[in-house]
Amino acid sequence: QVQLVESGGGLVQAGGSLRLSCAASGITFSSYTMGWFRQAPGNEREFVARFSWSGTITYNTVSVKGRFTITRDNAKNTVYLQMNSLKPEDTAVYYCKADGLGNSYWGQGTQVTVSS
Repeated sequence: QVQLVESGGGLVQAGGSLRLSCAASGITFSSYTMGWFRQAPGNEREFVARFSWSGTITYNTVSVKGRFTITRDNAKNTVYLQMNSLKPEDTAVYYCKADGLGNSYWGQGTQVTVSS
């Protein structure tokens, strides 16, 4: 059974930082591209960042340029999203996604709320 479990969300003031984690089980983690997406109320789910199985990193540069950093630890089957200089518009549910070997899996999401 595949599980992606996000953690690390919460309430933070504008300008603050949070570190999200996504722990994966049931997949060969090193063979999967891991991504972060977010969805604010009334909005479509939006791509945030991606760390491919081959080491390529991609960001939604418009939304998070220079503020967010994605990393992964294949030994721990975990992908991280370090979020700095948070803004109220970063408020959303953040989802982890795994893509690979013809499959796609989503986590249940973790709420991030940034107060002004």
